[in-house]
Amino acid sequence: MTLRKTSPWPDDDLILYDGVCVFCSRWIRFVAARDVERRFRFTAIQSGYGTRLAQAVGINSDDPDTNAVIHGGEAFFRSDAALTVLSNLPGWRWVRVLRAVPKPLRDAVYGLVERHRYRIFGKYEACFVPDAEMRARVME
Repeated sequence: MTLRKTSPWPDDDLILYDGVCVFCSRWIRFVAARDVERRFRFTAIQSGYGTRLAQAVGINSDDPDTNAVIHGGEAFFRSDAALTVLSNLPGWRWVRVLRAVPKPLRDAVYGLVERHRYRIFGKYEACFVPDAEMRARVME
């Protein structure tokens, strides 16, 4: 699923994530640490900006079942989102070969982690608060 070309989101290279999910917040820190060009910015689904973006791309902000990345004017979801982000990080471009794995299989693995993420990794009481350096890359 991608945004309609007639109504693209105005910000690009933006990662939408579940801010109370420990796994999702670690994903954001992982990306930020490797994104030496500081290309990607981040927004939690629970923020005002993130909620508006989630609604625009069809994600239930009260019960998110995927992350998303806006890249090249399009929204990517589930395994496509993760592979899009990783393939744009230095040293991780090799993950592009994983697009050869059928999308239903990739998304099934993604869905398994997504459904059990709170139970396995935990959940914050409130949104993850990034450090001062990372805050400059957060859109609220």
